[in-house]
Amino acid sequence: QRKSTMLGKRLSGLPGMSVQPSDGAMYAFPRIELPEGAIKAAAAAGKPADTFYCIELLKATGIVVVPGSGFRQKPGTWHFRITILPAEAKLPELLDRLEAFHLGFLAKYSKSEL
Repeated sequence: QRKSTMLGKRLSGLPGMSVQPSDGAMYAFPRIELPEGAIKAAAAAGKPADTFYCIELLKATGIVVVPGSGFRQKPGTWHFRITILPAEAKLPELLDRLEAFHLGFLAKYSKSEL
């Protein structure tokens, strides 16, 4: 339960990301709002935008998440599934890496909208 709460608070505090409380489940499904530049880059790469985000996250950080497009998300919305299995002591470092990536991703692809 504590890990779920920690993850939810950290991710919901990021711009363009929100997470519903998961009540101690093993997974969370953050919703991400992606800049138009990221959606265009994903289309150019032939990938759904959430898949593009997840691949870029993996390449940049080694963090593995699953695109929400595999879970029948509502069209026009983007999500990913993340497990809450890492040891509680290791979770802050993982969340630091995810936060740094997310902020950099938003900055990079927001610039491409100009």
